[in-house]
Amino acid sequence: MSNDKSILKPYKRGAASLAIILGILLAALALYLVYKVQGLEARVKKVEDVISGATAQQADKPLDIKNVKALFKKGNMVFGNQKAKALVVEFSDPSCPYCHAAAYGADEIFQGKFKTVENGGTYQSPVQAFRKLAQEGKIGYVTLYANGHGSGEIAAQALYCAYDQGKYWEAHDLLFTSAGYNLINNDVKNDKANAPKIVEYLASAVDGSTLQSCIESGKYAKKLAEDMQSAQSLNFSGTPMFVVNTKKFAGAYSYENMKPDVEAAMK
Repeated sequence: MSNDKSILKPYKRGAASLAIILGILLAALALYLVYKVQGLEARVKKVEDVISGATAQQADKPLDIKNVKALFKKGNMVFGNQKAKALVVEFSDPSCPYCHAAAYGADEIFQGKFKTVENGGTYQSPVQAFRKLAQEGKIGYVTLYANGHGSGEIAAQALYCAYDQGKYWEAHDLLFTSAGYNLINNDVKNDKANAPKIVEYLASAVDGSTLQSCIESGKYAKKLAEDMQSAQSLNFSGTPMFVVNTKKFAGAYSYENMKPDVEAAMK
């Protein structure tokens, strides 16, 4: 048997070449996986931003105060002093969890993330702050519907119908609870056939038969589309969205972050 090791050289060269090719393939695979993971993370972040209603608007056009003032009209849900220096617009969706946060903190939904000052946290509900300022006549406040979660159309119509009865806040206070959130998103959704469920739920706040007739007639069905057009005119970017004169706050901001602009507008 020959002891000449030269016959092993081609084998070694072949093994080395294979190792190099394998290394290149593994490096390419690693780079591809990094690219895919980064892309996935970017998409997830974008979805989270849209859901929270806080998507950054890099090229927002300046808001026109005329478009804001135009919303303080008959047919919209208007509160407070329409001639006040400070005008506040809210775009909300009763099925949107972040709208619930802006309304009352929604601690049951977010488990402490939006825990209000009243409950030992630091979050200040902007809706409650604007409600109080409007009741004191210090601001004009209008709240409109915008599709931010996809299941709030019947509930939004119910709020308009309650406003007709002078019972907006009574209905609002029931709908913007964890029980209201579950009812809207899991039972009623956008199905008019489920209107009796929301009528029954609001029976302690509004006249049930009047509410039922209002929803069934579709009186405010087209109004929701008009509200969405108004939202687009003010560079809508998700719910909730607030506008203080011409300053936009897209997302469930704490009132603490809005307060300087509100106070400056009231002067």
